[in-house]
Amino acid sequence: MPELPEVETTRRGIAPHVEGVTIEAIIVRQPQLRWPIPDAVQQAVGLKVEAVRRRAKYLLLDTARGSLVLHLGMSGSLTVQPQSKAPIKHDHLDIVLQGGNCLRLNDPRRFGACLWQGVNEPQLKLFQALGPEPLTDAFNGDLLFNRSRGKSVAVKNFIMNNHIVVGAGNIYASEALFMAGIDPRRAAGKVSRARYLKLAEHIKAVLAKAIEQGGTTLRDFLGADGKPGYFKQELQAYGRAGEPCRRCSTVIRSVVIGQRNSFYCPKCQR
Repeated sequence: MPELPEVETTRRGIAPHVEGVTIEAIIVRQPQLRWPIPDAVQQAVGLKVEAVRRRAKYLLLDTARGSLVLHLGMSGSLTVQPQSKAPIKHDHLDIVLQGGNCLRLNDPRRFGACLWQGVNEPQLKLFQALGPEPLTDAFNGDLLFNRSRGKSVAVKNFIMNNHIVVGAGNIYASEALFMAGIDPRRAAGKVSRARYLKLAEHIKAVLAKAIEQGGTTLRDFLGADGKPGYFKQELQAYGRAGEPCRRCSTVIRSVVIGQRNSFYCPKCQR
């Protein structure tokens, strides 16, 4: 599933082709994605895209009337293509742009989304109660420490909770916990303030580095230019079960936490 760095990479890839450009049409080939595509998305037709933003793993194409809200789901990709290029299987949506290009959503599993957030309408539920963005000053170790007190949930699940902070998905949570030397199974409420200060900095660092390198190549992800990301080459823990730790040579272990595979070094992480 594309995580925050992959979505941010997509945002940066499409923004130069979309911002300041008028939407000429929205072609819906498959109206049933994660949620039905509402007719309200057609309100964007004839309007200029003023900005392309990201909130958590959602992309927002802002217009004077409201925002098209896009999500890549588990297997989706959003690419800029000539509108004249024939659609292929799973090309479910085209946002046709003035000048001959389109923003095309390909989503084999149909867990993606295209919704509408009107300027004067109540905020969509999916945006309510989201935590801060991890690469902003609103997110820090003190926030993690204060929100974790009394919680017995595993620290990995705690930092993956979008109500705490958005974007610390499975890959990057595993990597940040490895970098901070924290066992992912440890109860969130048992982690000290000092360790949370370190963990917050590593979450920021690993996400920033992944964005810089273009996301992580796993399964179906492709960037907006059609090229895969390269961060997978740098992974220290995720997906390396049975391989030697790059710090101490202890064998990396895998354990299921919250129905997700988690990877850690039993020597380096306590």
